[in-house]
Amino acid sequence: MPIQILPPQLANQIAAGEVVERPASVVKELIENSLDAGATRIHIEIDKGGAKRIAIRDNGCGIDKEQLSLALARHATSKIASLDDLEAIMSLGFRGEALASISSVSRLTLTSRPETQQEAWQAYAEGREMNVSLKPAAHPCGSTLEVLDLFYNTPARRKFLRTEKTEFAHIDEVIRRIALARFDVEFVLIHNGKTVRHYRVANNEKQKQQRLTAICGANFVSQAVHIDWQHDGLGIEGWVVSPDYAQNASETQYCYVNGRMMRDKLINHAIRQAYQEHIGQQQTPAYVLFLTVDPHQVDVNVHPAKHEVRFHQSRLVHDFIYQGIASALTPGETDLTLEERQPAPLSQPVIAENRSSAGKNKFAQPSQSATGQRNYSPEPYRKKEAEVYQRLVSSTPKVEEVKKDTLAVDYSEPLAGHSQGFGRVLTVCDQRFALLERSSGLALLSLTKAASLVLAKQLNPATQPLVSQPLLIPLRVKSSAAEKQIITEHSELLQRFGMDLQNDGHYSTLRAVPLPMRTQNLQRLLPELITWLSSASDVNQAALASWLAGKSMSTDPTWSHSQAISLLADLERLAPEQVSTPPAGLIQSLHLDPFFEALLNE
Repeated sequence: MPIQILPPQLANQIAAGEVVERPASVVKELIENSLDAGATRIHIEIDKGGAKRIAIRDNGCGIDKEQLSLALARHATSKIASLDDLEAIMSLGFRGEALASISSVSRLTLTSRPETQQEAWQAYAEGREMNVSLKPAAHPCGSTLEVLDLFYNTPARRKFLRTEKTEFAHIDEVIRRIALARFDVEFVLIHNGKTVRHYRVANNEKQKQQRLTAICGANFVSQAVHIDWQHDGLGIEGWVVSPDYAQNASETQYCYVNGRMMRDKLINHAIRQAYQEHIGQQQTPAYVLFLTVDPHQVDVNVHPAKHEVRFHQSRLVHDFIYQGIASALTPGETDLTLEERQPAPLSQPVIAENRSSAGKNKFAQPSQSATGQRNYSPEPYRKKEAEVYQRLVSSTPKVEEVKKDTLAVDYSEPLAGHSQGFGRVLTVCDQRFALLERSSGLALLSLTKAASLVLAKQLNPATQPLVSQPLLIPLRVKSSAAEKQIITEHSELLQRFGMDLQNDGHYSTLRAVPLPMRTQNLQRLLPELITWLSSASDVNQAALASWLAGKSMSTDPTWSHSQAISLLADLERLAPEQVSTPPAGLIQSLHLDPFFEALLNE
């Protein structure tokens, strides 16, 4: 078969396979068109789960008679006109192929009247032919799109439709998601002649909370922690459920980027990572989050249904989401207003990522800016910061690699050849203890204790201060006069540990941490550090290093055989004195003679 250009009808049906997955996909595309037209009232009528009829009526700006036929043509849109527009998209639709794709697999009627016209006009297109016919009609200002007999000309697609109840449930979920993002728009959903949903315009906080309750449920609203956090052109607002109640509202997971519904893997990973210290593996986080990003820094043209986006600085966005949610889940430790947030100083060389910052928390208090229409107006990105962060991303190891690097072993000399070593690792027991073969017999070594000793040595600045790693976003906590005095007294010691902690008005600001602390939960660690400095009887380098190491090892990790060998080599290299005089809880000899005798006597 020779290469040939596909006919427009066939090309539209192929495009429909990506755009029109089911009736809910049609509803989503048509409602987004209404919102882009500036509608404040949207009326949705569904018959037979959308397979028989879908009708969307709005009070938007309408379409001129001369442009009605063009509106049903493929790649025809009023949203963008140049490549620059494509790189900074804020409208929900922009490709100009939804109506053409829908009309190729249904019988579509578009009736519209702008305010500049005295009469309305109706355009009709059907199936493979897609010939558009125009005729006058009676219609108020706005537009109505009616889709009849979806997939009537593609029996294979129609056969894959689920039951009427299932298809309508998907439509209902689409309406809920859109209504949650647009409190300034009234939505009415009718199924088989019966009104199922009616979301009225929410003009005040009480009405907004009523809509949030109607969509997410009373449990979610009563257990939600409000998050409202901004930093340098990035913003995240909304609600996250307190970890104590995550299981009760796990079905509520709504995320938006610049007002657009999203199911993005990067966003989901950041949310899950922020929750992982608070909930079990079987629990699921619940949230309603609105992320605002400079439109020049996000590409929405990467998914057929626009469910995913690509961030130009994905690591920065990931860390920003993680830090914001982690702050919200740690109430009472931070309290920052938007004006008080300052960017991290980036004059120092940036080596690796961190995951710490501060946010403003309120419990179950709806946010004015989080619930209205989101017209994004970003602060300008600073070129210098962007360049520095790109160097950060290019030189940042993955989190999984940090642990391996920390436990790196020099294999220039085999462990078995160490005459003054702990011995040879035979195996790992219970993933926490190493079984050692020594000249004096067998012994068990606590890998958790060994890791704590290694970390204490790494954190203890022997001859020169530790290298500081500046935080992407400084962490600020409220401090009393006594606490600020403690910080001032120990500022020199903290600087030797690579910690840039300074008093700033009513706050204490942490701007940098040493390399081993870059993945710690600093929102929790910083207040505990200030408390320890004020209560410890003897504050010195060794004591502070030991305390920080203990906090870093608050949860018992699991170890493999190779990791145990590496850890033991690090311990022998960094703390050789521990071989001859091991501290309590590190190693325990195993005396097997009684067992041998018992076996021989049987």
